[in-house]
Parts: sequence; C-alpha cells; structure tokens
Amino acid sequence: MKAHEAQPKAQADWVTFLKGGARLSTKRTFVRAVSHANQIFSSIIPQIAFIDSPALHCYNGERISAAAQAAFHSIRNILGGILMTEKVFPISRERLEEIIEQYPTPFHIYDEKAIRENFRRFKRAFSWAPNFTEHFAVKAAPNPRLLQILHEEGAGTDCSSIAELLLSEAAGIKGEEIMLTSNDTPAEEFQKARELGAIINLDDISHIDYLEKCAGFPDCLSFRYNPGPLIEGNDIIGKPTEAKYGLTHHQIFDAYKIAREKGVKRFGLHTMVISSELRNEAFLFTAELMFNLAVEIKKRLGISLEFVNLGGGFGIPYRPEEEAIDVERVGSGIEALYKKIIEPAGLAGLAIKAESGRYITGPYGWLVTTALHEKKTYKDYIGLDACMANLMRPALYGAYHHITVVGKEDAFCDHIYDITGSLCENNDKFAIDRKLPKIDIGDRIVIHDTGAHGHAMGFNYNGKLRSAELLLREDGSVELIRRAETLGDYFATLDIPGGLMKPHA
Repeated sequence: MKAHEAQPKAQADWVTFLKGGARLSTKRTFVRAVSHANQIFSSIIPQIAFIDSPALHCYNGERISAAAQAAFHSIRNILGGILMTEKVFPISRERLEEIIEQYPTPFHIYDEKAIRENFRRFKRAFSWAPNFTEHFAVKAAPNPRLLQILHEEGAGTDCSSIAELLLSEAAGIKGEEIMLTSNDTPAEEFQKARELGAIINLDDISHIDYLEKCAGFPDCLSFRYNPGPLIEGNDIIGKPTEAKYGLTHHQIFDAYKIAREKGVKRFGLHTMVISSELRNEAFLFTAELMFNLAVEIKKRLGISLEFVNLGGGFGIPYRPEEEAIDVERVGSGIEALYKKIIEPAGLAGLAIKAESGRYITGPYGWLVTTALHEKKTYKDYIGLDACMANLMRPALYGAYHHITVVGKEDAFCDHIYDITGSLCENNDKFAIDRKLPKIDIGDRIVIHDTGAHGHAMGFNYNGKLRSAELLLREDGSVELIRRAETLGDYFATLDIPGGLMKPHA
C-alpha cells in the first residue's frame, strides 16, 4: 500500500486508539496504533518523538489505557490543540437530524437520564447527614418539567423571585421543600412564600420588621451570612466585602436575638459566597466556617439551629481539560468536619442543605445551532442561527463553552474561527479564535454545558426571540418542554393605538 493510501487508514486507527484507549487489550493492538500514529504525525511534524511507554512491555489493560491517555495529551500538546478534545453529545447525527425536522434550530436540549443520575450521585455524597436536602437553584434552569424531574428524585427548590415560587408550585413542590432567598425583596414575594409554607431566608437585618409587617413570620426563619474578609469569593459573585448579600458577623447574632424576641422558634443558617468553583477544598472551608458559626450561635444565644445551608457554587468543567469536582471527596470531607465540630457541640441532629444549580443540570444541556454564514475579513467568522439571546455567558462573563461540529468529531482542528451570532453587538460571540474543524454552511454546531444559566439568561434585546427547550427522555424520545417564542409573543405586551403590523407566526 502506498504511503498516501495508508494515511487515511492510519488516521482512522489512531482516532479509534485515542477514543477507545480503555478498550485496548493487547500489546499488538497498542503497537499497531503507535505505528499508525507515527505515520501520521511524522508527516506533520518532522522528527516527532512519540511517547516511549512502559505499556509496550505489558498486557495490563488498565496500564495500556493510561498509556493511551498519556499519548493523547503528549500529541495534543505537541500539535498545539490540532486534535479535537471531545465532550460527549448523547445524540447521533442521524437522530439529531430527525429531531431538527420537527424542531428547527436553535434549541436547548437536556438529557433526562444524565440529570437524574447526576442528582443521585450528588445526593449519595451527603447520605451520611441526618437530613440532607438539595434545594435546586431555580434560576439555573427555570423550567417546571426539569423541576418536576428533580423533585421526583428528592430535590426541593431555592427561589429568589415570585415567578420562581410559582414555578416550584407548578412542579408540585411545596412547604419547606421551598426556600426563598432574596434581596431587596418586595412584599408580594414574602407573602407568596408564606402562602406556600416555604422557609424564608433573610438577606438583611432590616428585613425582620419588614417581613413581620407585610407577611408575618414563617415557621422556620433563616439568615444569610456574609463572612466578609474571611473568604475570597471570585469574579462572578464578587468579594464578600463588596457583595450586596448577607449579614455581617456582628449583625447575624443581633438578627437571631431580635427574631426570637418576636416569637420565632425555628431557625436556619445560610451562606453563598462562591460560584462556579472547582477546588474541592473551597467547599470544606465553607463548611468549617459555617459549622463553627452554628456552634457559636448556640453558645452565645442558646439557639440550636435546625439546618445549615452551605449554598451552591459547585462548578463544572467547561473546558475538556479541567477536572470535575470530586463530590464524594467533598461529601466525606464535610462529614468529617460535622463529626469534629457539630457533634461534640450537641448539635448532632443539624440538617444539611445545599442549593446547587449548575452542577446538577449544567453539563447535561446543549444549545444546538446551524451554521448560516462564513465571513472572511481580518479574521474568519462563522455565523450561527443563535445569538447571545440564546446563551449570554460567553459575552457577559467571557466564559468558555466547548463547541462540537456534528459529524466532524474526528476531524483535525486546523481552522481558527470566531463563532458569532446576529445580535448588533460586537461581543455577540460564542468563541473567539477557537480551533475547530473546517465548518461548512449548514453544519450543525453544538455548544456544550448550557443546562444551567443558558436559556435561563435569555432576553429580547434587538428583537431577538428565545429558543425552544427540549427534553431527551430516558427512552430516547424527545419532549418539547418550552416552545420557541414568536413575534406574536414579542409584540404581545405593546399597546399602540391602531395596532401593530400583523406579526409572523
């Protein structure tokens, strides 16, 4: 076989090797893959030094798999990212086209099975706690169908507006499964929370009197703690000393004292000072801080809290090379702190709460789009049929979202593009200088990790319409859980004498 004829076969075998390294079972398979790799890469970069792996001298599948991963990272680093590092999209190209025939792009689609499995894993990590509740942060994915799925798995909700309270109610969530944490809270939100029997978490000491006058006290009242300079925060949520959230250390004791004098008998404690965090130790630090405060409250005021809500902030690896949180390690670390701090203080029944959103649904949602235009000026641009109205995070935060060109997952990333939307703003870009395979007009482009703070942050600026939301069911069927907006929706709130032009559908 001639060299130019052998290369496609070698490339295909090498891709199989990279993607399926864990399945390599013999030295012969490994050697053949290495040989094919050398055929490809020696033609791309002269005198490439391929990895000299101990796996060549053993038959252990686990060690061969490790060598495959080492080979992948070695080659990828040498080629500066020319090989596409994958994130998984759970729908085949053929099935995706069937879905698009019924539901045109752009749309967000969520994986029910993966969301359920991930929630169960998160819940298991805290199964040691006397009573653990995950109050899913509704703002991450405010769709009652998703809330219903999570409620079936045992989740409550964390709400910060009357709309989120109503969404929780629509999903069958009620009573103290709901926790309202708000700031600058209007009376109607407190009143609705009281009607639902929700836990109310106050953000300011002045809200005690306000709540009493406008709605009365709930059965269980909580306060949000801002530790100030004791913790770092980050660029998204801000430094605690500069954040608008929560009560100071001094205020928190006064707040419990005032509320108790007004007749409140059941109390909780809450904080939320980190966001999109991937360091395991950050959550242990927060837990230690809050457990010590719970003990101090008991010592100084004689109040035994019913729960400590450790907040959310659990990040996800938006970039393929990032490591995910080890939630089992975090859970066991918090358990050790509980036994060290809480139990000796006589607070052994203290319940643990969390309010993660991003971690639960984020990795299991995707924005599916189509390439509409290619533009070549000072840079190469690919214009999509979606824009920042469909996914704001890249423009707002400069956030990275991985991109897959459907059907070209095994192609070399030898083109550099800005991936853009049609909004009349220059920052309407999903990616800047991103290495991707060659994109053709009509290609389906999948943007990963939009299952939280994706559709939820949509808007109508520039007359853009929010897209549909779909649910990939456990049986493989697809359910429409939110239709796409129409021009009729956009014009519906306007009141102009003589009416408007008739909108399209």
